[in-house]
Amino acid sequence: MPENLNFRSATVADLPQVVEMLADDFLGKQRERFESPLPESYLQAFEEIERDPNNELIVVEQNGEIIGTLQLTFIPSISFQGGKRAQIESVRVAASARGQGIGKKMFEWAIERARGKNCRMIQLSTNNDRADAQRFYENLGFKASHVGMKLYL
Repeated sequence: MPENLNFRSATVADLPQVVEMLADDFLGKQRERFESPLPESYLQAFEEIERDPNNELIVVEQNGEIIGTLQLTFIPSISFQGGKRAQIESVRVAASARGQGIGKKMFEWAIERARGKNCRMIQLSTNNDRADAQRFYENLGFKASHVGMKLYL
C-alpha cells in the first residue's frame, strides 16, 4: 500500500508535470500538447481554476515527487434539495507509480474532501474506451447511473 502521500493544491510550477501526466495515455496523446514551453492555454486555465473557490487542481507527491493529479469541482445545485455535488476530472497517476494503489488513495482522499465540503454525491465521466478505468471506478462503488453526452465546440 502506498505510503507518505502528500496531497496539495498544484502550483504554476507543477503545471508541466500535470500536463505531462494528462498526455501520457492513448487519449491524452490526441488532445494534449505537452511541449516546452507549454501552450498559453494551460496557464490561462490554471489561473482560472486557481481563482475559483469551487475548483481545486490537486497534485499527489510521494517522497517529493509528483506522482498523481486530479481536479475537483464543487457544484452548487438546486436539485437534491440544494445539495452540492463534486465532479472529479483529469485523474492521472504517473506511469512509474501505477499498480501500487495510488489511484485508490487519491479517490479516498477526494471522497473525504467532498464530504468535508458537504457534497451529497460525487460524479465523474470516463471515456467509453477506458474499460480499465470503468472497472476501477466500479470497484470504488461508483455506479453507471446516467448516459453522458458531450457537444464539442
